[in-house]
Amino acid sequence: MYKPKILVVEDDPAITNLIRTTLETQDYQYHTAKNGSAALMDAVSYNADVIILDLGLPDMDGVDIIRKVRGWSNVPIIVVSARSEDRDKVEALDAGADDYLTKPFSIDELLARLRVALRRSRTEETDMHSSGSTYTNGALSIDYAAGCAYLDGAEVHLTPIEYKLLCVLARNTGKVLTHNYILKEVWGSALASDTPSLRVFMATLRKKIEKDPSNPQYIQTHIGVGYRMIRK
Repeated sequence: MYKPKILVVEDDPAITNLIRTTLETQDYQYHTAKNGSAALMDAVSYNADVIILDLGLPDMDGVDIIRKVRGWSNVPIIVVSARSEDRDKVEALDAGADDYLTKPFSIDELLARLRVALRRSRTEETDMHSSGSTYTNGALSIDYAAGCAYLDGAEVHLTPIEYKLLCVLARNTGKVLTHNYILKEVWGSALASDTPSLRVFMATLRKKIEKDPSNPQYIQTHIGVGYRMIRK
């Protein structure tokens, strides 16, 4: 049975030992790196399924590592950092990170985020290539060729903007997308003045695909950062 391979990039020995012990109990393979230079070499040679990355490394900033890795790989990257400001989260996510966990963190939460990243990694190729022009997530489905969305088999009548929003989220299922990323993908620009419009359209989209918009099952809000499509 294949054991997922995790690359842990962390210079704090205590945090490294905690993560290593956690991965061992879950039967994951892992490799550790203490600085950015080693991390970049290992990202090429270790062929990890997920990278767990600290931002405050001794030789370079973790955001720079994200940008470099994204130049050649789509491997899921989970940031685990003491930086808790929204601007730090947005910068890392805009650079290409898939998720962001703030220290101190819960082991259960780290494992949950790791499972999400692994599911995304396993299903991404199927969603975008093998299944051709369709997407399915629980009761929600999209026929890209027809430009239609369905919930429990019934067509959901969406405006063009709502449909674009849904497609952007669907094609990045499991990944936190920043407001800027979504605005660029849907509107072609990322003006701060457009963020209220994004929130309005997201609210109307939720009303159409969520049974209880106040307790969303598909579109998760990350306050001050962006949104994520949850894999059902």
